[in-house]
Amino acid sequence: MSTETIEFQAEARQLLQLMIHSIYSNKDVFLRELISNSSDALDKLRLASYQDKDLDVDVSDLHIAVETDPEARTLTVRDNGIGMSRDDVVGLIGTIARSGSAEMLAQLRAAKENGGSSEEASAELIGQFGVGFYSSFMVAERVEMVTRRAGEAAGVHWESAGEGTYDVADAPDAPQGTTITLHLKAVDAEDGLHDYADEHVVKRIVKRYSDFITWPIRMGSESEPVNSRKALWSRPQSDVTPEEYTEFYRHVSHDWQEPLETIRLSAEGTFEYQALLFLPSHAPMDLFMRDSRRGVQLYVKRVFIMDDCEALVPEYLRFVKGVVDAADLSLNVSREILQQDRQIQLIRKRLVKKVLSTVRAMLDTDAEKYATFWSELGRAVKEGLISDGDNRQAILEICSFPTTHDAEQPTTLRDYVSRMPEGQDAIYYMTGDSRVALEGSPHMEAFRAKGYEVLLLTDPVDEVWVEMVPEFDGKPLTSIAKGDVDLGGDDLDDETKQGFEALLAWLGTTLEDEVKEVRLSHRLTTSAACLVGDPGDLTPTLEKMYRAMGQEPPTVKRILELNPASPLVTGLARAQAERPDDDELRGVARLLHGMALLAEGGELAEPAAFAAALSAQLEKSLA
Repeated sequence: MSTETIEFQAEARQLLQLMIHSIYSNKDVFLRELISNSSDALDKLRLASYQDKDLDVDVSDLHIAVETDPEARTLTVRDNGIGMSRDDVVGLIGTIARSGSAEMLAQLRAAKENGGSSEEASAELIGQFGVGFYSSFMVAERVEMVTRRAGEAAGVHWESAGEGTYDVADAPDAPQGTTITLHLKAVDAEDGLHDYADEHVVKRIVKRYSDFITWPIRMGSESEPVNSRKALWSRPQSDVTPEEYTEFYRHVSHDWQEPLETIRLSAEGTFEYQALLFLPSHAPMDLFMRDSRRGVQLYVKRVFIMDDCEALVPEYLRFVKGVVDAADLSLNVSREILQQDRQIQLIRKRLVKKVLSTVRAMLDTDAEKYATFWSELGRAVKEGLISDGDNRQAILEICSFPTTHDAEQPTTLRDYVSRMPEGQDAIYYMTGDSRVALEGSPHMEAFRAKGYEVLLLTDPVDEVWVEMVPEFDGKPLTSIAKGDVDLGGDDLDDETKQGFEALLAWLGTTLEDEVKEVRLSHRLTTSAACLVGDPGDLTPTLEKMYRAMGQEPPTVKRILELNPASPLVTGLARAQAERPDDDELRGVARLLHGMALLAEGGELAEPAAFAAALSAQLEKSLA
């Protein structure tokens, strides 16, 4: 096939130009990306050779070669890994769109508009979206690639100057693997462009960024690798520097910030494995995206098996990154079989317990670091209260929640219990859309008057897990918006109850389509009325969530509670006794119900009718 010139997609062209012309203080990272790609290609070839015994490939000397040519001003990175076919080149290298260019472009612009520098915005996004290969255009005027996929007879030549098009042609004599040659830009210290045709400069960069790569990296005519090749997780902890941990974290996570915490784990005996895990210092951008990648890298005896091994990490810990290296797992294993592997399940249980205990230690010894962890990742961790019954207690111990006790600092359940005054026998909470809405809810009045602390739960996941966690430390978790409450106050005397019997019965009949019951309240001190659900009822917020997902929840009638000390309620009781068949009073009753519905965060069935009735009532009062 002759040479074919193909245009980059429009978004890809914009993104490529932004990358080329953005200002970076450190452009050296392009070499790390290229070497990482080569390492991945070698991993994949080794795995393919184990899985397909008929694959005719030589795996006796898998390596990465880096060559410089000062006269031609080129830098070449070569590997004899899995390589690519023509379809791979066009589909994976020829278009950036598959790497999420539209989202990356939007994020890059947003970062700049919010005052971030080009360096900060671009550097962070490159790591998060794994652009990798395209970082070459930061330092190169033109990039050539020759590649041949293992097992195929012919290769392909790809070339581009990063200006909107790329050329693809056949390469019949291409060796197995991939060779990338960068035709370098001129040295420009002010622009962060070092002399990448200088072997000493390149060797320094390789040692800094790629010393942990498993495969040998050879420079020029040197036969000895320039990288140590010793996996960090297999080295004594005392021999590994924090900088090495950080660089390894950046390699496996594609995050440019430092990790919040590093976790080492090893098991010996009949079943051996080592793990090196990291907790990020900020939430990944795809943390709550449906198709987000999760899991850690899985190796067997330092032979790469797979990226994103989901079987090793539960979904609620999807932000954990790192490596697990097992000594005895089948190399020829599918993801489906892996999910059922008993040894994998044992590793998973140990990893989960180690991560949770690490966070617990952070909570006990480093409040600032824990606060960062929880503010960034706590919302995901709470999903484990729903999905991981085996570790629910351990998760509860590390959770923090907003509370009426402190407007700034959330509280753990352990601290909440320690502050419970004498006479309080339950942990009280309320769920809703926002802290402001919850603090202004009529349901809070009696609890505020008694000095009882209430947890203010506003994350969507809170609506679900509270139904699955009945108690903590022997104290039941109780919603202040459900059921009847007994806060130990004086009960209403019989005379007061009898004085409202007629009103309660009349309202029950008048509002029979809207409420299941009308009763006097023990939880109201100033508001006239509130709506209360029975235990197990859907909350208004949960109903909204179902509707947002396109599902219509079942209709649930709530209980209308009245404050017998409210002038509005006593006035309505008096008016109803005098005019039991007055249609205008029925309108007031519906207004009272509507006010209670809005106060609890519900939605009016007929907002226009409610507004018209309220307007008419206001006009009458002003007449």
